[in-house]
Amino acid sequence: MASQRLKPGKKALTVGDVAGRCGIAVSTVHFYESKGLIEGWRNAGNQRRFSRDVLRRVAVIKIAQRTGVPLTEIKAALDTLPVSRSPTADDWHRLSAQWRGDLDQRIQQLTKLRDQLDGCIGCGCLSLASCPLRNPGDIQGEVVADGPDRP
Repeated sequence: MASQRLKPGKKALTVGDVAGRCGIAVSTVHFYESKGLIEGWRNAGNQRRFSRDVLRRVAVIKIAQRTGVPLTEIKAALDTLPVSRSPTADDWHRLSAQWRGDLDQRIQQLTKLRDQLDGCIGCGCLSLASCPLRNPGDIQGEVVADGPDRP
């Protein structure tokens, strides 16, 4: 039972406590729980309760989401952590290293897109034959050159 995860003298958190301390909506707490990202239990009055390690897990979730990591990948990463304690700095280093390569790749793609966008705005043509945004690598150039719609 999850309530056994509480350290002696520590009070369980309500859904509202978790939401308030993490800066998220109560519905987000329920959503994270429904996706298996965090775990709670029901007390004798049938109310949701959470141990304090959930606060750090939500922080990890929020940071990972902010960098664009899909929830399925976040869940897989959190599943590698022990349920009996909060994620540590070492845990975070390991998890973030898993996501770094994908983040670096997305940064490179966005930088390239930004740089190409500047050229496109200056030209204003958006032509199928030469626009790197509309037609990367001029893939459609050959099709258009051979087709009846070519000016």
